[in-house]
Amino acid sequence: MRFLLVMSVFALMLYGCNSGKTPAQNTDGTELAEAKGDTIRIANEELEYEIIIIEPGFYNWLVTQFPEEYYSQGFLRNRNIAYVMEYNRRVILPSRFNPDLYQLEINYDPSIDYGKEVDYLLYNYFIYFERNYERLL
Repeated sequence: MRFLLVMSVFALMLYGCNSGKTPAQNTDGTELAEAKGDTIRIANEELEYEIIIIEPGFYNWLVTQFPEEYYSQGFLRNRNIAYVMEYNRRVILPSRFNPDLYQLEINYDPSIDYGKEVDYLLYNYFIYFERNYERLL
């Protein structure tokens, strides 16, 4: 069970990327989301970030949610700032919160405009996390 839990916990990282491929691009320069099995990847070479979500069932759940156009980017960014702060607080307190659920800090800089697609995916992951693990962030 612990192994499954560890494997199902998302790996979400914002970090520099050096891909040699030329992926399909949105109009804002953001690479389109790739969904392979239970992995969703979005990257922007120009801003040097990448977001990877590895979570069994997340993609299938995501396609049943409100579309990206439903939300304003301001709403998504504000929610993500609050969620990331709480999530990172839980990462640094492993004695109080399950370290199998809160493994890696999320490097989300509120001064950077990551684009609406990234904010949308991150926001929806937090909603999925709350519902799936019955944990409020």
